[in-house]
Amino acid sequence: MTTLRARFDASPWLWSFIAAALVWGLAAAVTGGRGAGEILTSALAFGTFTVIVGLGQMMVITTGPGNVDLSIPATMTLSGVIAMKVMDTDSARILLGVAAALGASVIVGSINYVLIRLLRIPPIIATLSSSFLVLSAAISYGRGLRIKPPPPLADFATERLGGLPLVTIAILALSLLIALVLKRTVYGRTVAAIGQNERAAWLAGLNVRRTRFATYVLSALLAGLCGILQSGFSGGAALNMGDDFLLASIAVVVIGGTSVAGGRGNVPGIWGAALFMFLLVTMLNIFGASPGVRLVMTGVIIIAVITAAGGEPQSR
Repeated sequence: MTTLRARFDASPWLWSFIAAALVWGLAAAVTGGRGAGEILTSALAFGTFTVIVGLGQMMVITTGPGNVDLSIPATMTLSGVIAMKVMDTDSARILLGVAAALGASVIVGSINYVLIRLLRIPPIIATLSSSFLVLSAAISYGRGLRIKPPPPLADFATERLGGLPLVTIAILALSLLIALVLKRTVYGRTVAAIGQNERAAWLAGLNVRRTRFATYVLSALLAGLCGILQSGFSGGAALNMGDDFLLASIAVVVIGGTSVAGGRGNVPGIWGAALFMFLLVTMLNIFGASPGVRLVMTGVIIIAVITAAGGEPQSR
C-alpha cells in the first residue's frame, strides 16, 4: 500500500484519470452501457479544446506563484473573429487567416508581458485588464457577424479518424511536443527553475525575463489556436466562445497535478482532468440535476479530487 501511494505521489496526474474513469463507469452503469462509447468520444472531442488552453495555462502557472493568464477567453475570441473574417469562407485564405489570428495572439501575449514587466502590474490584474481591451477589439472588428468557416477547416475540426476526433489526435501530438519541451529543453527547464525559485534562477545565469516573455506569448498562441479550431468546430466565431474556458483552463491544470506554487508542470494530467470535467457534467445531466446542483456538485467533486491528489511540498 505504501509503495502504491508513493507511486501516485510521484505521478499526481494518475488521479485525474482515475476520477475520469470512475465518473465514466458510473455514467455507463446508470445508462446500462448504452452510449458509453459515444460519451467517451464526445468527452475527447470537447475536452480537446480545454486541453489546448490548459497547456498554455500550465506553462504560465509553472513559472511561479501568482502567474496566471486570465486573457485566454478574450484571446480565443479575438483569434476566432480575425480568422473567420480574413478567411471569409474562402478555402484559399485559410493559411492567411491562421497567420493573422496567431499574429494577433502574439501581440496579446507581448502586451501581457509588458504590463507585468515594465509597469510592475501583478499578472492576474495585468491579464484581466488586457482581456477587456482584447475583447473590445474583437467586438469592434467582428461587429457581431458570425461568418462560417471554410469547409476544409470545418472538416478538420469535426472529422474522425478510426473513431477518434482528428483534432484530438493532432493536439495529442502537440501535447507530447510540449511535454518534451518542458522536460528536455533549456527553455522548459528554465521555466521550472523560475517556478521553484526565481531569484536563484537569475543568480544561476538563466534568462528569466526572456523565458517569462516566451511563456506568456506561448499561452496566447495556444489560446489563439483554440479560438481558430473552436470556430471551425462550432460553425463560426462567437463573442462568448471563450466564456467557458477561463476557469476550465485553470481547473484542468490544478486537477491534473501541476503545482500551483510553480516549478512543476504536468502535461498528461491535463488530458485526464479535461475528460473528468466533461464526463462529470455529462453524468450530472444523466441524473437530471438542475444547473445549480450541477455547479455545486462539480465544485465539491473537484475539491475532493484535488484533496485526494494531495500536493508536493515546495522548497524555497
